[in-house]
This record gives sequence, C-alpha cells and structure tokens, in this order.
Amino acid sequence: MRRVAQVCKNFGQRVQKSVFECQVDEMRFEELRRRLLKEIKLELDNLRLYRLTEPREKRVEEYGSTRTMFFDEETLVV
Repeated sequence: MRRVAQVCKNFGQRVQKSVFECQVDEMRFEELRRRLLKEIKLELDNLRLYRLTEPREKRVEEYGSTRTMFFDEETLVV
C-alpha cells in the first residue's frame, strides 16, 4: 500500500497511518480517484473517498472488498 500512500501524499497530507486529507477541485478529485483505483486490488483492498461538500448520499464512495456500517439516528445499515 506504499504506492497508494504516495499517490495520496501527492494530493494532500497524512493525518493517520491510512488516512489522508486532500483539498482538491473536481478535476483533481477525478485524477486522484483514477490514480488510486489503478493502485488497489479490488478483491483485497478497501478504498473510501469521503467528500465533505457533497449532499449526504454522495459523500462516501467505496471500492474493493468492504463491510461498511452506516450509523443513522434511527437505523443501522450494514
């Protein structure tokens, strides 16, 4: 996953071992997503992109093997 980390460092800053914050416009976001998807193995890896400015239903993109839990005020979706 060193290659993934390097891609992320080219776009933003590390905040935890596997967490990066990147402030990018739409064009750079598309480039970041494309480059990250080239580096991961969908059957083994889990990539999540959180967009803080989008409507709630578009904020999280997930790729690869994943088991995400979304917590809501009334329901739990697994």
